[in-house]
Amino acid sequence: MSLFALGLNHETAPISVREKLAFSPEELRAAVAELVATHGVHEAAIVSTCNRTELYASARDEAILLDWLAQSRQLDRATITPYLYRLPERDAARHVFRVAAGLDSMVLGETQILGQLKDAVREAQEAGGLGASLNGLFQKAFAVAKDVRTQTAIGANSVSMAAAAVKLAERLFPDIAELDVLFIGAGEMIELCATHFAAKRPRRMAVANRTVERGQALAQQFGGEAFALAELPDRLPQFDIVITSTASQLPIIGLGAVERAVKARKHRPIFMVDLAVPRDVEPEVGALPDVYLYSVDDLAEVVRQGRAERVQAVEAASVIVEQGADEFMQWLDNRALVPTIRALKDHAERLRRHELERASKLLQKGEDPAAVLESLSLSLSNKFLHAPLAALNQAATSQHGDLIDAVRRLYHLHDEE
Repeated sequence: MSLFALGLNHETAPISVREKLAFSPEELRAAVAELVATHGVHEAAIVSTCNRTELYASARDEAILLDWLAQSRQLDRATITPYLYRLPERDAARHVFRVAAGLDSMVLGETQILGQLKDAVREAQEAGGLGASLNGLFQKAFAVAKDVRTQTAIGANSVSMAAAAVKLAERLFPDIAELDVLFIGAGEMIELCATHFAAKRPRRMAVANRTVERGQALAQQFGGEAFALAELPDRLPQFDIVITSTASQLPIIGLGAVERAVKARKHRPIFMVDLAVPRDVEPEVGALPDVYLYSVDDLAEVVRQGRAERVQAVEAASVIVEQGADEFMQWLDNRALVPTIRALKDHAERLRRHELERASKLLQKGEDPAAVLESLSLSLSNKFLHAPLAALNQAATSQHGDLIDAVRRLYHLHDEE
């Protein structure tokens, strides 16, 4: 079995492709269980966010992962292959370390991905997908991320997706304090967006959520109101800014609903940011003349501002990542030696116990202790040397050089000896 990572992200695939390969939080555990039950897969974990879907596995080969992903998402393998990266062993380790450290994110240096990665690991653990190799990989990733955070300024001047949404809104509306803002969903991303918009003191803030109680809990933090998602078609015309991020697998805001809202607003503009993958808003909405719709990919230009100032931090962080990858591969290589080391120790222990029992019986019979010790040491020496001496004597002439070098290294032999 070898270690592999297979996936796609915001750099390799547009949102129209990413949303087809996304896994919802509710289906993630079952998906991991299904993947690890696949013949040829020993361990598995799945990371699925708005910017990436990635499979990490200890498997016979990467083709198994590609076939499973295509079948799981009911897609043709050939249609998704051009967007995927396939990373073996060290490349896989290096990649997940960069992801954990925020070096592979749309928002360079952001911390949200680390929490998402930890959630994915927890789901994989619950699904029975983690073994020694993947657990070691992810624990090392978390350690590398911590080192990057504490030893570099990678997070300095970082513009989050939430902050970018505010910046874009301010380009359209001179004063957010005069506007009504609606947040759809009640997850972490919506909470971050609500925090940033609340700092601008909008006229009104509201939260629409499937579970009204959860929406109320979030709305109360910002002095806003909450209502059920079922009321959205009637309430949509009331809001100038709409920020949505749910886990729905289908759009919750259709073209018709927005057309009616624009008409009811007498064509006053609506600013919409869809942070969900799969998307919450039908893409056709963006073509309406009075609607300004942005997806996560559309925010790229804003969130990437300030990258130049962090080039030095990125270089320092990359050094930490490379060192971490080297250390992990050393650990992975050492794990391959464990069965042989254990077998060698067990063999030596059996020899030791056998000779000790024989010596104890001789002493009980009244044999001379010095003679018993001499016999014990000779017998142990002969038995320990039997295997290497037999290998040297029985080896073909072509093998002599390698065997001699190996024995000399193992026993620290020098020419004078």
